[in-house]
Amino acid sequence: MTLGELHTVTASAGLPAFASKQLAQWLYKHCARSFGEMTNISKTARERLSENFTIGCLPPLERHCSDDGTVKYLFPTLSGQRVETVFIPDKERATLCVSCQVGCRMKCRFCMTGRQTFEGDLTAADILNQVYSLPERERLTNIVLMGQGEPLDNLDNALRAVEILTADYGFGLSPRRITISTAGLRDRLQRCIEQCDCHMAISLHSPFPEERADIMPAERAYSISEMLPLLHAYDWSHQRRLSFEYIVFRGLNDSPRHARELVRLLSSLDCRVNLIRCHEIPLSPFSPASEDTMLWLRDYLTRHHITTTIRASRGKDILAACGLLSTQHSQ
Repeated sequence: MTLGELHTVTASAGLPAFASKQLAQWLYKHCARSFGEMTNISKTARERLSENFTIGCLPPLERHCSDDGTVKYLFPTLSGQRVETVFIPDKERATLCVSCQVGCRMKCRFCMTGRQTFEGDLTAADILNQVYSLPERERLTNIVLMGQGEPLDNLDNALRAVEILTADYGFGLSPRRITISTAGLRDRLQRCIEQCDCHMAISLHSPFPEERADIMPAERAYSISEMLPLLHAYDWSHQRRLSFEYIVFRGLNDSPRHARELVRLLSSLDCRVNLIRCHEIPLSPFSPASEDTMLWLRDYLTRHHITTTIRASRGKDILAACGLLSTQHSQ
């Protein structure tokens, strides 16, 4: 709940106006797991709250640790479903990859989540619980909405979760510590950009619409050619970052022709490109490009003034790397 909604709750319990801030502090600063912990709220009010509300925090059901330090959690949802969340420690930085849906409607051919039957949107509480109930919560420096599902396909709940993550009364994270990843749902992208100040990451994977549509069916409804004019309308030159995610497939999108078209499309935008290694999935025709090709593509784009990095692959051995999340067989 937002602070305004918590005020309605405390008013209904007969508490003074300032009690809503106390309640928010217990929830979002102290991450209380029961109303009994809220000792500066009267016992009578705590009992009344516990009769009518639940905090909604659910601990993870499973924990899988990678050789590289990545940890994958399986969280329950309030509706009885399950969703995967990935914690990625890296020296002083610790990133949490959060899911927004159970399954995904985008059906990207290279993604295990895309193969999973879409089973529903996560509520804001389900999204926040992945942070709230994370054992390593105190170590977090960054959050990426890049787990299972398409955040913009569940935009209301994603934005509500982001509001509480960034609000002074909430978790108090800087929006610059949060990245929202999307296949580019054009009708909701503008709203997302204007209603939050988080970084944006666009899943591109091919600069050619017909080739992108072959691996990302969402291209047919939300073409990259329609997204780019919208992205040009905003200023990305300050602290807010625009990036394009580009999984590199052997023989599919790793040629000089693709590199030239990427430069043509993106050179007028203040953006960066993250090159991602393809992770093979069963019965898939896609295989990873060679390391030499990854380096060549990075250097080509960099020489043409597009900041480009190769994202480190983390958690592959526990099926936590990009494109490998799925709860199809864990329900």
